[in-house]
Amino acid sequence: MYTLGINAAFHDSAACLVKDGQLIAAVEDERFTHIKHGKRPIPFSAYELPFHAIDYCLQTAGIHLEEVDHVSYSFDPYLLMDSPELQSGRVTLPLKPSEKLIQEKWKSPWDPLFLSAIINAPGQLVDGYPHHLQQRFKGAALRPEQWHFVEHHTCHAASAFLPSPFEEAAVMTIDGRGEKATTTFNMGKGNDMRRISQVDMPHSLGLLYEQVTSYLGFLHSSDEYRVMALASYGKPVFVKEFRDMVHLMDHGRYMIEEEQFTEQFGPPRKKGEPFTLHHFNIAHSLQVVLQESVLELSRWLQRETGASNLCFAGGVALNCVLNATIRDAGIFDGIWVQPASGDAGTALGAALWTDAQLRKTEKRAFCMDHAYWGPEYQDEEIRTFLKWAKVPYRRLEDVAGETADLLVQNKIIGWYQGRMEFGPRALGSRSILASPLSADMQAKLNEVKDREDFRPVAPAVLEEDARDWFERAEYSPFMLFVFKVKPEKADKIPAVCHVDGTARIQTVNRQQHERYYDLLKAFKERTGVPVIINTSFNTLGKPIVCTPRDALECFWSSPFDALVMGSYLVEK
Repeated sequence: MYTLGINAAFHDSAACLVKDGQLIAAVEDERFTHIKHGKRPIPFSAYELPFHAIDYCLQTAGIHLEEVDHVSYSFDPYLLMDSPELQSGRVTLPLKPSEKLIQEKWKSPWDPLFLSAIINAPGQLVDGYPHHLQQRFKGAALRPEQWHFVEHHTCHAASAFLPSPFEEAAVMTIDGRGEKATTTFNMGKGNDMRRISQVDMPHSLGLLYEQVTSYLGFLHSSDEYRVMALASYGKPVFVKEFRDMVHLMDHGRYMIEEEQFTEQFGPPRKKGEPFTLHHFNIAHSLQVVLQESVLELSRWLQRETGASNLCFAGGVALNCVLNATIRDAGIFDGIWVQPASGDAGTALGAALWTDAQLRKTEKRAFCMDHAYWGPEYQDEEIRTFLKWAKVPYRRLEDVAGETADLLVQNKIIGWYQGRMEFGPRALGSRSILASPLSADMQAKLNEVKDREDFRPVAPAVLEEDARDWFERAEYSPFMLFVFKVKPEKADKIPAVCHVDGTARIQTVNRQQHERYYDLLKAFKERTGVPVIINTSFNTLGKPIVCTPRDALECFWSSPFDALVMGSYLVEK
């Protein structure tokens, strides 16, 4: 049974394809359209489906849309159909909706347009595809029983629990918002989950973080990770103010006071203005209160369920400092975080949940031990493209060894190998790599990527050597937790030591990515250091590269030194 999962309601549009519980392909639409996050989360973009991502999934399986048994969409518009107007099947939209005031601030006069676009997604899927993609769409028809709207937070929870290594676990999801829920708690067992409690709009830890992101001059629903990085430079000066905004209650619930940032903290920072200690302190205080709040929610969830393990998803689960805080508190024996915890991952959750419910099986067919579910290009395709592009290149006899030699020379490398990663992290398939031995490499990479100078870069480390270099390091293939750099090792890898002494590590073993592992091994043989810098293969405002053409264009338009695509080397 083929089940197609789609995320399209807000942002990070994505698709995945599951066959009898096994993931076949998963990818974000941004990688094909070159529009970061696929689109902005505005009501009149809800009609846009991730056709390019869907086309890739169908292509990977070698099937036509007509051969898909079920389509699962990670948002249920009918949960918001609580007004007589919407229930009647007729809606009105003011000429200027933004000027219409409504009592419930979290609702929008744009909702009728937003919900209509989602309800009509089945028709859009079968006849709204781009002309050049018609091969896998044209002539398809969907019966009503093939289409499934699945609640947004159920999709987040399923994406965390169903592909996890745990047969039984507590499941926590925290994001900006779904239909109504912003935080949910479930107990998962086998292939099923039971909802225990939830927090609804307008109370949202995720939205609070988004609002501070905007206040600090960043783009909300996009740049929250920058606030997390900024927080390391501050002090808890405004912790009381943020604690007063967040009121924890019983049964995992909480309330958020309406923000008054300008009154409390002064004028918001404008994009392009310099960062001050004041901004660092705001970010730090927010991060502290987020960690305190989620720790209390985690403790309640463990008491309520008695579970030994936790699965975590939703946009807030991409906060690797928070994840490490939960881990270090010892509340649970094991924690598994979905590597595509943002909305892209709900496509996976929707498909896995629908598959499990319809096939009614208790047996798991899939465990997500890597994130390499996107497109792959073979050496012959890469060579043909380089030849067509009239670019000088040469074939490497020892890809890992010769690339390691370039890294030892302090060269910055575009690394393009195997299937592309699913989720926001580059994990050795679409990466920019560099040596961590020189302290100035962080600044060089931030310049290459046109990033702020406070942004850290992350280390990849051989799995078997991780504990020798990072305190209490453990299996961490998705870069979702920070670990302390061992003090006696810090001066050997200064480029990856953040200002707070931590690093967001990726552990690498040979089974997950053979060539990437071999490169780390070769670098260790030459330097004694089993660590290299790994950052995403993209530049400011652009998605991670997908095709060989994307990689070459990024390489030529950016100041790094060499590009290794498959077995081929391109140098400037």
